[in-house]
Amino acid sequence: MNATLLYPAQCFLGEGPFWHPERKSCFWVDIENRRLFEYPWSALSSETGLAQRSPPPGNPTVWQFDRRVSLILPDNQGRLLLGMQGGIAVFNPGTGDLQWLLDIEKDLPRHRCNDGGIDCEGRLWVGTLQLDFDEGAGSLYCIDEDKVPRKKRDSVTISNGMVWSPDNKRLYYIDSPRRTVESFIFDRTTGNIQFEKVAVRIPADMGGPDGMTIDEEGMLWVAHWGGFGVYRWDPLTGELLDSVQLPVPNVSSCAFAGEELDHLIITTARQDLSEEELIRYPQSGDIFVAKLPVSGIAGNTCKF
Repeated sequence: MNATLLYPAQCFLGEGPFWHPERKSCFWVDIENRRLFEYPWSALSSETGLAQRSPPPGNPTVWQFDRRVSLILPDNQGRLLLGMQGGIAVFNPGTGDLQWLLDIEKDLPRHRCNDGGIDCEGRLWVGTLQLDFDEGAGSLYCIDEDKVPRKKRDSVTISNGMVWSPDNKRLYYIDSPRRTVESFIFDRTTGNIQFEKVAVRIPADMGGPDGMTIDEEGMLWVAHWGGFGVYRWDPLTGELLDSVQLPVPNVSSCAFAGEELDHLIITTARQDLSEEELIRYPQSGDIFVAKLPVSGIAGNTCKF
């Protein structure tokens, strides 16, 4: 399968794609440029064939912040939780109001939040990294209603994609330099995780694993940084099943979108590319979309 251009965003580091079912729009961020984008799904037309339109009409709404922003998740009041440098903020896209919620590694100015998720009990999970990617400097946190970050894993370098299996018995997690997707047994009552196995190993010639989502069949869709695509992996067997090819190397993350959750929004980046590579791959940093033969799973809402 091939992806189609959704919007020529030219992000330096596009990330955090998120589908908002109530607003019927998709969001993403440009981390280093500290921007949040919202693109109206009404600008697309599935009736005329989304995959044939390049790009569809419409322009995003863009918000500028004074901190790096990497993660977008829903709270329980229709607002957005934003993972930022130093912690989590609550953002109201209707009013533009931003309120600080809690600190994460605020005492480490060279650290920032990266990827995250919300489990079936409404707990917020957020990983961190050091801006120079110092080995083992990051951590993975779980945050409950008391808004206290509890460390679930340390010695992480680039905390990235995390999703739960459809039966909520496993957490799949990526620390990018390991070139693996790890499987953890997940206790939904306590939020505890226990390492089970390496579920997927990414060959060196396919790039490195970055952001990730999961479909209704329990298969993982992993964005491959340096790998020109999003790849579908079976976490039970480690087998490669399918892929969505892109015309750019640094594919950073993906999320299911659309009212049927049968489209994949894909973010990419210009980061780490030379001037020659940017000339060769001019769509680097743009946002892409692909119609899939399988649907995703509706996301959870944070309970606070």
